[in-house]
Amino acid sequence: MTDDRLPEDPTLDEVRAALAPIIPHHAAFDGWSQAALASAAAEARLPADLATLAFPGGAMAMIDAWFGAVDRAMAAALPPERLAAMRIREKIAALVMARIEVVAPDREALRRALAILALPTNAAAGARLGWRAADAMWRLAGDRATDFSHYSKRATLAAVYGATVLAFLDDESEGLAETRAFLARRIDQVMRFESLKAQLRPSADRTFSPARLLGRLRYRVA
Repeated sequence: MTDDRLPEDPTLDEVRAALAPIIPHHAAFDGWSQAALASAAAEARLPADLATLAFPGGAMAMIDAWFGAVDRAMAAALPPERLAAMRIREKIAALVMARIEVVAPDREALRRALAILALPTNAAAGARLGWRAADAMWRLAGDRATDFSHYSKRATLAAVYGATVLAFLDDESEGLAETRAFLARRIDQVMRFESLKAQLRPSADRTFSPARLLGRLRYRVA
């Protein structure tokens, strides 16, 4: 018998989606292990062997699926009509905190997941997941950039989000007040840096233009 939310004969993708938000509840105690996966499968009333087939990559596959579930929960918590009323800074702050609030009940599972992602063999996968989270946030915020800023925005946000997650792991304040304050400071730093870059960027009038120079010489000769 399967979870009522699943069809009678679920695909592996459907099994992964169903188990992704459940596994961290058990990973907090058993780590990102087959034991945690088996417990999650039992909770979802799925056969353990089917769950194993759905996560052939072991711990990394489970973490990847969980973070994907976090993406979906974040989008559900902040629908487009709600984000539309916010300024860009407010959107980013709200999206980051929405993700953290989703994982907050599974703080120990997150701690264990980050320890796995920090292993040298998982560095590339960890970077990919960080980039995916940042990309999901920027897309929900309405970013449609296709130039270099597409990459710089996501790299910056991935760094801000990663630092905020680490602050959250040690936050025992009410309502995650310390995490919210930390995030606000990091966003302030980024905004000041972007403002400084804009001030230092040469204006069109100060940029050397061969055509402009030739034009000036021409009128002098005349």
